[in-house]
This record gives sequence, structure tokens and C-alpha cells, in this order.
Amino acid sequence: MTDGAGTGTGALVRPLPVRGVLKLGGGSDTWFKAALSAVVASAIPNLTLLAFGRLDLALYTSAGSLVALYAHGRPYAARARTLARLALLMLASLAIALTTAALTEDVAIRVAVAALLAAGHKLVSDASRIGPPGNVIFTFVASSCAFVPQRLADVPLHVGLGLAGAVISWLVCMAPALVRPDGPERLAVARALEATARLRRATPPAADAADADSAGTDSAAARARHDAATAINAAWHTLFLLPAGAAERRVPLERLVVRAESVLGGASAPQGRLLAWAAALRSGRPVPVPAGTDAAETGELAGIADERRARAASRPQGTRAVLAALRRGSPLLPVATRVGVSAAAAGWLTMLLGVGRPYWAVVTAAAIFQANLVLTWRRALQRVLGNLLGLALFTALLPVIGIGPFALVLVALAAQFGAEAGMSRNYWLGSVFVTPMALSMVEFAGYQPARELVGDRWLDTCVGAAVGLLGCVLITNRRASGRIDGALARLSAAVAETHAVTRAAPGTVAALRDRVTAALVDLRDAVDVAEGEWWQRALPAERVERAERDGHRALATLTAAAPADREAA
Repeated sequence: MTDGAGTGTGALVRPLPVRGVLKLGGGSDTWFKAALSAVVASAIPNLTLLAFGRLDLALYTSAGSLVALYAHGRPYAARARTLARLALLMLASLAIALTTAALTEDVAIRVAVAALLAAGHKLVSDASRIGPPGNVIFTFVASSCAFVPQRLADVPLHVGLGLAGAVISWLVCMAPALVRPDGPERLAVARALEATARLRRATPPAADAADADSAGTDSAAARARHDAATAINAAWHTLFLLPAGAAERRVPLERLVVRAESVLGGASAPQGRLLAWAAALRSGRPVPVPAGTDAAETGELAGIADERRARAASRPQGTRAVLAALRRGSPLLPVATRVGVSAAAAGWLTMLLGVGRPYWAVVTAAAIFQANLVLTWRRALQRVLGNLLGLALFTALLPVIGIGPFALVLVALAAQFGAEAGMSRNYWLGSVFVTPMALSMVEFAGYQPARELVGDRWLDTCVGAAVGLLGCVLITNRRASGRIDGALARLSAAVAETHAVTRAAPGTVAALRDRVTAALVDLRDAVDVAEGEWWQRALPAERVERAERDGHRALATLTAAAPADREAA
């Protein structure tokens, strides 16, 4: 292994993995929240339209109903704002797609518009970090509606139906606040405590976070450390979203995050105690108060949290984050370009192959794109297999769908629930149910021959996945390795400042600890992304390993210097 000015080991062209692509995971701990919310938000308008004999309009209300899949990890005040913004994005996409469908019957133009929307959805979702299911839902709705027969005079009504679905989604997603108003922030802190407990389990009892061997060479411990840092970062960002007047709810949770953070920095804490605190938070019991807590520490924590919140507010968010992603040199631009070019190429190719409504090829090409080529390859394999099995499932369900409109609605709702249940375990399993759900929603607008529908979707899937992969190979993200250099520089600068913190104020110590933790997370994410690109200069493996060791040593130093952590656990 060599080290120098940005060099290291590794082949320029890296093989694409197959092993483990279809392995099922344990699943998300909150998948049922998004699943139930989406099912309820869809069932209300669908059954209402069915009662009035206008199920053909359900495709438009479904555009708003699908907003219910988002923002379940955010505190309710922030969730309300986020859902409103996502609804506006969905409705704007719906309006553009329907207007395009009304103004032209040229399939090539419709594909071009759908591809441009797909690129925009990818850029906005990545820049604003809206979380799963990301850009795919917006692209599916816009692409499918761009190929629905449409009259210009009907566009306002259909967008209004989408707005009605979005309002229902907003109400459904906000309803749990009546029962557990602090549920999302409790869950975020519980995850941080559980990740810290896993770190203690992965780290030998005699190991210290400042020990070079334990911090850098044990891959299991290094991954557990990264996961803990990521969960702690996520917990802080969740707490930052709470209203300024929610101090009574916020401060006890912040105290627990500080305890988890101190363990990340090297303080000792029984694994059982961390898990017990997490269990109390998940169950709705009173927030645990760690031993040694006093009024002075509470005051320190309040001041530290206020400083952290002010720094978080100064970072680009919302519209500012999207505008920043459009600047020259943004690492998000190559990914959005890949999506737009590949989606257009996939749609045009399937059009030439005789598919009259090639929206599924556009959606497939957009859906498989991930942060790098390796992840995109995995997603493409999962998508193709999942769609093939999904088409088989849809074919098997055709006799049930043929019973009548009510059966069609039930199939769509059941598939929607199954998609969320399967998606958290592996993308291919979720895709098995996404396919019949999507085809059922398209059937709302009008019957299509089953053979033609299934055949076109299978052709769209294969072409979309192949063209998407080709686009990912041809449009390389050479900025990925440059992001590592920036992350190394930020981590080095943060570590350098820790040498003078032994007598610093609590707010200064916390600020430095935030910078070091964030820089460690950013560095590991940058490395993971760059490692998956097929055409990159060799990565600075030794520099990264050394920087991560120095970063964890710095966290241990900051933990020892922080008065608020004097009784870590």
C-alpha cells in the first residue's frame, strides 16, 4: 500500500459485485408507519371516488396520497412543513405532466419532459435529503401522468384532485401527534443509544477509541463506530427541528444524546444501560435521567444545544440547498445528469421498439440510480428481478381484478402495503409489490389489455435498467474522489483545533466535537461513494485510515474536556 498526495492502492476499474445483492435484511423499525399512512391516505379518496362511480379519477388523487410515504422521521412541526413542500413539488410535477399530455401527442416530447422532471426530482431529493423513498415516487407519478389522455380544460380539476389527496395525506401523517407528540424525536434518540450500544458490543472491553488498532483496523468496530456517529448526528438534526419553545421536551433528550456522544468519544458505559434507556424512549415511558445530572449540567446543555441549533440553522436547507446543488462543482449535478440523460434514452428506445406509453422505462432508469456505479448495479439487478416477479404476481391477480372496481382498489392497497413491508428488507422484494401497485393505479384511468400491459412493462424494465447502467458507466462522477480530499481537509482542520480545548468553554468543546463527528461521517460517506465508481484514481487508503484514527482520538480528548460529560453514563 502506498501513500502520497492522494494516491493509494486499488484498481482503476473495479468489478461489479453479485454476491449478497438479493440478501434480505432485518427491515426498518418503522416501515409500518409509512405503509399504514399511505394505505389510509389512498383508501379514503379511492373508496369515495368508487362510491361516486368515478374511479377513473383515482390516479390523480393518488398523486397526493403518495406524499404520505415521506417525513415520518421528523418531529411533527417540521413534518407539517416538509409534507407541505413535498405536496407542492408533487402538484407542480403533476401539472407539468398533465399539461404536456394535453398539448402534444408526440411520444418523444412526452418522454423528454418526463426525463427532465426525473432529473429535477433527483436533484431536489438529494439536495434537500428528504429521505426514502426519495425521487422515485415523484418520477413515477409525473411519468405515468404524462402519458394519460388529457384535455387542457381538465388539468385544473385533476390537479385539484391531487391537492385533495395531498391534504388527506397531511392529515393522516399528522394524526399520530394527538397520541404521541414527541414520538419522532424519542425514536431518533433511541436509535442513537442503540447504535452506541452496538459499538460497545463490537469494541473489545480493553479497547479505547483513541487506540489506533481499535479505531482503524477492525472493520467491524470501524463500521459500528461510523453507524453510531451517523445515528448520533441524525438524533441531533432531529432535535434541531424541534420548536425553540419546546425546551422541556428537548433538553432531557439532548442529555441522552450527549451521553451517547461521550461513549463514541471513548467514555465507558454499560451496554445494558444504553439499551434500557432506548427501550424506555420507545415504549413511551418517562425520559430517563442519567445519574449525576444536576442543574448546572442542565444549564450547560441548554447553552450547548442553542449554539448547535444556531450553527445548524446557518447551513443551506430547503431552497438554499437546492440552489447550492446547482452550482458548478456540485457532486449532485453528475448524478442528476445521469438520471435525465438515461431516462430520456430509455424512453426513446422503448418507443422505437413499439411501446406506446414508455413511462415505465423512464421510471426504471431513474429509479436504479444510486450514489455510485456499484450501488446502481445492485439496484438494477434488484429492480429487474423484482419487476419480473411483480409482473407474474400481477398476472396471477388479474382474475381478482376482473371481479370489479372494488377488487381493483383492494389489490392496489394491498400491494402498496406489501411494497413498504418488502422495501425495508431488500429493494427487489419491495419491487415485487410495487409493480402490481403501479399497474393497478394506471388501470384506474382506463382498462388496458393485460397481455399488452405486462409485455410493455417487461420490455420497459429491461431497457430502462440496461440504459440506466450504460448511462452510469458513460457519465462518470469524477468529483466523487475529490470529495474525499475535501472531507480529509475538514477533518484535519477540526482535529488540529482540539489541541487547545482542555480549558475551553462547554459550548466551544461541543462545537468542536460536532465538527469532528460530522467530518468523520462525511469522510466515511465520501469514501463509500468513491469506492463504488468504476473509473476513479486510486483512493488514499492510508490517509483515510490515519485521519479516522486521529479523529477518534480527538473525540476522546474532547470527551475528557467536556464538563457536561463528567458523569458520562
